[in-house]
Amino acid sequence: MTYFADLSSRQVAALASHERVPVLLLPVGAVEPHGPHAPLNTDPLISRGMCERAAARLAGDPGIRVLILPEVPYGVTRFAAGFAGGIPIGEETLHALLTDICGALIEQGLPRVLLVNNHFEPAHLVVLRRVVETVEAKHGVGIGFVDLVRRRHAARLTDEFRSGACHAGRYETSLVLADRPDLVDVTIQRELRPVHVDLARGDATDFVSAGMTDAYCGEPALATAEEGEETFSVLTDILVEAIRELV
Repeated sequence: MTYFADLSSRQVAALASHERVPVLLLPVGAVEPHGPHAPLNTDPLISRGMCERAAARLAGDPGIRVLILPEVPYGVTRFAAGFAGGIPIGEETLHALLTDICGALIEQGLPRVLLVNNHFEPAHLVVLRRVVETVEAKHGVGIGFVDLVRRRHAARLTDEFRSGACHAGRYETSLVLADRPDLVDVTIQRELRPVHVDLARGDATDFVSAGMTDAYCGEPALATAEEGEETFSVLTDILVEAIRELV
């Protein structure tokens, strides 16, 4: 079994003493608009896709057992204000939820927890980094966080990702096409014009003021499932490396 919540209580109790070290992946994202063509759950979908691929790659590893926790799809998302579908939660709500989840697992003898995030709003990332610090201070355990915007990870990803113009653009849309093509309106996608906005600059406060009048930037019209699979392969490499470092 790959999914933590599919196990019975007795099976979970046996994990801590198992010869294969359990690593629990926690997919994180946000429910928010991703242009007129992509689903609201784009971010958690990508996080879950990374986790599933990493679990499959390590399925035969004799020393590691990867389990995927139920995802946390809600995040800090204020940039999408004014568009339908966004469900933001506050910083303290997210911080409390994630630290409580990690703490509950640590107290059951399952300390190797890894946050897997694909929502890059700056305030959201600040919370995730603070969760790592809080958990370590409270429990004396260092959990993991795959922080894809860090230079060492971003350098391995696409040009559009590094440009900062990747919200619902070619990068994210390709990943959704690779995992759930049925959720992309390709008729609309192929007609979308490029929108060059650098969300990584740090001075953007919302999509509209940044020039993203349709809640996307980058070049979604160029997205393909093939590029998405290639990117997922790199993301899986990064995640598998983080899993091994955590163990």
